[in-house]
Amino acid sequence: MTQKFWFMDIKVDHETVIVFDLDDTLYNELDFLRSAYASIARSLEPENWKQLFASIFSLYRSNGNVFEFLSKTYGVEVTSLLKMYHNHQPNIQLFDGVLEIFKAIKSKNGRIGIITDGRSKTQRAKLESLGILNYIDSIIISEEIGSEKPSLDNFKAIESSLPGIVYYYIADNLKKDFIAPNALGWKSIALIDMGKNIHFESHKYIGDIYLPQRFILDFVELKFI
Repeated sequence: MTQKFWFMDIKVDHETVIVFDLDDTLYNELDFLRSAYASIARSLEPENWKQLFASIFSLYRSNGNVFEFLSKTYGVEVTSLLKMYHNHQPNIQLFDGVLEIFKAIKSKNGRIGIITDGRSKTQRAKLESLGILNYIDSIIISEEIGSEKPSLDNFKAIESSLPGIVYYYIADNLKKDFIAPNALGWKSIALIDMGKNIHFESHKYIGDIYLPQRFILDFVELKFI
């Protein structure tokens, strides 16, 4: 059966700021984890890395402690393994439709921001690997400003760097993504988890402060006019 989408029209001009979360919104964060584990496996077992990768990815999916296992097996400090994890150059890809959305926003003179939690080096490496840095007008990373979502500070930082009239925030995590933009009068849109998200406990956060104004299944539902 062909899937039917209900399109959401978003009017964009030079006073419109469309802000995105990064992990599990623009790409699948599980792919970053797989990329990191593969990189570590190549480092520890250059000749037989695929077997090690299969083992530690299975261990992760079984809620095992991957870094403790690797540390005991290979005599490597956990801190060194974590450094390898966070600092590798990731092999990740954008979700379908993201690049087309970015191009559509810029063609209407809209501006694009990113608000993401995490380490500066790691998050910027992800953005570089995704090939979208040239489209982004402002990047707010929690480590760089000293606060994490749902702090209002992260969103006010976008307002300061990209003055506008209308702000949108598109993200995935009901626990922390929509509290601040809702409080600031932004328009909020949630990309629904299709079964691969790292954080999958949205059912616990059904209060009004957590909920976005709209849900979408896929980026194809957004139409910029």
